[in-house]
Amino acid sequence: MTVVTKEIQVHTRGESDVVEFTEEVQRHVAETKLDSGVVTVFVAGSTAAVTTIEYEPGLAKDFPDALERAAPKSLAYEHEKAWHDGNGHSHVKAALVGPSLAVPFVKGRLALGTWQQVVLAEFDVRPRTRKIVLQIIGE
Repeated sequence: MTVVTKEIQVHTRGESDVVEFTEEVQRHVAETKLDSGVVTVFVAGSTAAVTTIEYEPGLAKDFPDALERAAPKSLAYEHEKAWHDGNGHSHVKAALVGPSLAVPFVKGRLALGTWQQVVLAEFDVRPRTRKIVLQIIGE
């Protein structure tokens, strides 16, 4: 078994931005020359999340809109009382979706469905440069 760790930088426009980066993950997996295994995709930060989605304009808007209904920006958050940074809702949304994703790969290719792409969902109130850590494990 081999373990390879890589990093990707993803730039966002801030709150509600959904950034697709499947091909970057695939490129790093292919570069390892591993045949089969799993890649863990992890965003370092508590106001962004990683998931899969059919990355098309409608869903890129629907996904953050749905999370806004689950954790509205307009609610009072205890985080705001402590830090006054305007992003309590951002932390809640990121926690609901989660910071990591495990994607199997077979014959060096990500085992994603036809309409499934890897995305970063930005929930913070300002543009960010996010560090994505890939941990590729396989043989």
